[in-house]
Amino acid sequence: MATRTAAQQRAQAKAEYNAFLAACPSRTLLDRISDKWVALILAALGSDSWRRPGTECVGEPRAMRYSELLRTLAGVSQKMLTQTLRALERDGLVTRTVTPTVPVTVTYELTGLGLSLFEMMRGLKSWAEDHMDDVLAHRETYDTGVN
Repeated sequence: MATRTAAQQRAQAKAEYNAFLAACPSRTLLDRISDKWVALILAALGSDSWRRPGTECVGEPRAMRYSELLRTLAGVSQKMLTQTLRALERDGLVTRTVTPTVPVTVTYELTGLGLSLFEMMRGLKSWAEDHMDDVLAHRETYDTGVN
């Protein structure tokens, strides 16, 4: 049996990623990014204007303080925001910067990897907005039992 280098082993594992297989590690990533708080954090960090109702997603990604994220994301608890930000940082989607001020200032910002995911999420947001009337109509039809 031939010995493979670590790089060759990683390349083979990458070629074998298949989210339909139970043991595929990409499933954990799909689970993470399908979380509503992840989507909302990416939206908040990805574009200033996306947070304002009735506006298109334009503008530049920017860093946000923890407290600003907490205010922006209505309904998120401190615990959930902290856990989600830590997970995003661990996955390389967000960077955390601590500035030694009094009190300490902590900001979060999308990485290049996080920005690429944000771009996909922006498309999903647009699709949802464009098709919401259709979905609501189908739900009403389904719920009234008229098929």
